[in-house]
Amino acid sequence: MTEQHYELVPDDALPEEHLSALEAILMVVDEPVPAADLASVLGLPTGQVSELLEDLGAEYRGERGGRRRGFELRELAGGWRIYSAPAHADVVGKFVLEGQTARLTQASLETLAVIAYRQPVARGRIAAIRGVNVDGVVRTLLTRGLIEEAGPDTEGGAMLYRTSSYFLERMGLASLEDLPPLAPYLPDLGTLDDVESELR
Repeated sequence: MTEQHYELVPDDALPEEHLSALEAILMVVDEPVPAADLASVLGLPTGQVSELLEDLGAEYRGERGGRRRGFELRELAGGWRIYSAPAHADVVGKFVLEGQTARLTQASLETLAVIAYRQPVARGRIAAIRGVNVDGVVRTLLTRGLIEEAGPDTEGGAMLYRTSSYFLERMGLASLEDLPPLAPYLPDLGTLDDVESELR
């Protein structure tokens, strides 16, 4: 009978760099990410990444001897994402609602203007017009109820956004037709020709 040798790996031997990388990714995702996608990015087997995610979730719940966190790592809709802990839902809700009374940033105002005048419009088109990533700003405007989803684009399938009735109420408008015309704020054709010739 041949004696088999197995390499023993301690239960607590977790690659800290992989855990940190997973946390970094999970902090920026907008929707649940499948373990297979995370594994592909990290160059690890999917099973190992699933185990790491389970370990992170347990750590956040305080099951590894540390403090229970105010957020949780959950597997929902076929993927993983960090959510605020249900125990703090009242406080988080209060914070979000109070945040609605705060003034909008310049980036939020510019994004809101693009949506108001180009709606329905996809996030990618908004980013192209503004020249910057608008993911966070769009989330803020959605949270404040100033914009809403208008369904997917029939061509590319991207989600389209439009202003909400709350936007009209806050702006004191009866309808979108009451928005001021953009023409007075746009450069005249002569100015555009000058700019174009300078770029040549």
